[in-house]
Amino acid sequence: MKDYAAQLNKILEDKKNVLITFPKKDKGDALTSAVALLVFLEKLGKRVDIVSENIEVPQQLKFIKKTKLIKSTLDHLQKFIITVDTKKTGVHELSYDNKDDKLRIFITPKQNYLSKEDIKTAQSDFKYDIIFTLGTQDLEQLGNIFHDNTEFFYKRPVINIDHSPANSHFGHINIVDITTASTAEVLHDLLENWQAENISEEVATALLTGMIVNTRSFKTGNVKPQTLHLASKLMHLGADRDYIVQNLYRTRSLSTLKLWGQALSHLQHDKNIGLVWTTITRDDLTRSGANSNDLHEIVDELISNSPQAKLILLLHEENNEQRQSIKVILDTGKEFDASELLRPYQPTGDKKQAIAYITGKNLKQVEEEIVEYIRKTISA
Repeated sequence: MKDYAAQLNKILEDKKNVLITFPKKDKGDALTSAVALLVFLEKLGKRVDIVSENIEVPQQLKFIKKTKLIKSTLDHLQKFIITVDTKKTGVHELSYDNKDDKLRIFITPKQNYLSKEDIKTAQSDFKYDIIFTLGTQDLEQLGNIFHDNTEFFYKRPVINIDHSPANSHFGHINIVDITTASTAEVLHDLLENWQAENISEEVATALLTGMIVNTRSFKTGNVKPQTLHLASKLMHLGADRDYIVQNLYRTRSLSTLKLWGQALSHLQHDKNIGLVWTTITRDDLTRSGANSNDLHEIVDELISNSPQAKLILLLHEENNEQRQSIKVILDTGKEFDASELLRPYQPTGDKKQAIAYITGKNLKQVEEEIVEYIRKTISA
């Protein structure tokens, strides 16, 4: 990490404006790591923005106050500049209108007339000098943040920080450590080798939160002694583990508890393959007053309360203006690969958790199809 830290120190030496981004699907590890990195970089005198496409910060993470700074769109990336030489004509009046998605600018000279030779156009430089991506396997995961701004991503250095084996090493600098249990751990090691004195209590709290979220409070199989040692170190720096756990797991809203009750009422179990699954209908969400962001909490609850389960499957009816579909969330243990098990359905995600969307079928049809497919695939 010392080499990476030295590289970044040199790259950032003459750079002031930083963009931090991560995928919308992140459950909290990349999000809290982004906040930690923002606080750290601000101590270095940088101007920093965090942007994640259409992000809605989960309620249980809002105790980390700077999550409110996270933006959902990448705005004002460049300026288009129109220069008019008015030395000979002066300006009597300037106005504009915006009609049929076309902007028209009207300039009335004081004298003589303007010609096209008097007008020049240009574009300003990009707003940000450098990009940090966190918990991002490839640029496609950033959605329209990347797709709408591909030139920007190709013309600015990208620092890729992740812990996933599926990472495609797309960055100019790739800081990927698959031996860790979270992106927060990778980021901590980088910051410690960079300027350890800037790992404040606020940074430590955000990092420890990311670790706790990604390891389900250190219960997952990829937790190693180094993970626990780092947690202890962050607590020594001021991170309050009990306070974090209280906010993450002991402050469930009434609507979330109601949704959890609905999930339990639909719960089924196949002991032969270790599969536990449940379904959530649109009516379940409406009756509970919950929203789709609570679904990942349901998966976490199923995992915590089903220790013998090797696979956790949640199927949910979605209904929005763009499409009507069934959202499939599959979480697996060490024995299975979630993305491989859902491969025919073009999932996003990784070995640990994959998400797919199926259209043209109702919830019952998708439930029967997916469960049967998983049974056959595992038994083959």
